[in-house]
Amino acid sequence: MQYFERFNRLFPVWAVLLAAVAAVVPGWFTGLADQIQLLLTVIMFSMGLTLSGRDFARVVKSPAPILVGVALQFLIMPLAALLISMALSLSPELMLGMVLVGATAGGTSSNVMTWLAGGHVALSVSMTMVSTLVSVVATPLLTLLLVGQSVDVPTLGMLASIAQLVVVPVAVGVVVHHFLGERIKPVEPGLATLAMLSIVLIIAIVVALNADRLLTLGPMVALAVVLHNGVGLAGGYGMAKAAHFDERTARTIAFEVGLQNSGLAVSLASQFFTPGAALPGAIFSIWHNVSGSVLAGWWKRRSVRHARSADAAE
Repeated sequence: MQYFERFNRLFPVWAVLLAAVAAVVPGWFTGLADQIQLLLTVIMFSMGLTLSGRDFARVVKSPAPILVGVALQFLIMPLAALLISMALSLSPELMLGMVLVGATAGGTSSNVMTWLAGGHVALSVSMTMVSTLVSVVATPLLTLLLVGQSVDVPTLGMLASIAQLVVVPVAVGVVVHHFLGERIKPVEPGLATLAMLSIVLIIAIVVALNADRLLTLGPMVALAVVLHNGVGLAGGYGMAKAAHFDERTARTIAFEVGLQNSGLAVSLASQFFTPGAALPGAIFSIWHNVSGSVLAGWWKRRSVRHARSADAAE
């Protein structure tokens, strides 16, 4: 299992490599466009397999940081996506893709980055779980509210699709974990690898579908994504500190706000809109793992002993 863990830590490398291959040889991946929804289902099912009743109990026992984190998630990221898109004069297609990324839940990579940075892993898992459930309604409604005047947003269709792609596989995974939890625990690194490979393949498919437009769209979208991710990380951390949460909690909220379920955004864009609208999600999937890894490494080197002492004093 250590092999899987080492392999998983190199996620950004695999994402960049396969994206580069897809840009050079798009024909290898364009035929897999219809499999994006299936791949996302695999990711969400894998996430469900790692959740137990204890994770749900944490939501009840410690609601304050979870509620704040989820609220910031659906306030900062959608608005930042819209404002950055307007500032960079992105096309309605790309603006839609940016808002879709911003309106989705926190990504499962936030749990990994939180662990690496010395944050509250249990809190991170709880926030990801709650924001994922909230996203069933929040994602289509926020998309309609922010870009519905310029793009036809099939709100009900998106709501049904998110329920199918997110809630059902997560729920099935939780049920399976309930009955086979002890058997699943030893293979959790392998499940993370399966989810990671699914994300990497989704990225490659979207890059392949937009290969002929990358030279013209890529640099501007990349700039928008970097700014978007940076606002999320900084905003999540800063607002958590302003709310007087301890250092470990602030780091956890920062990752939850800044690291998105961009795979869902890609899936929705591909299903309801255009391949171009999926491009911001694909680039975000690569970048937020790079930035998250760098930030986690930097924070890991900065002691949080004072935070732990404060927690113990409480």
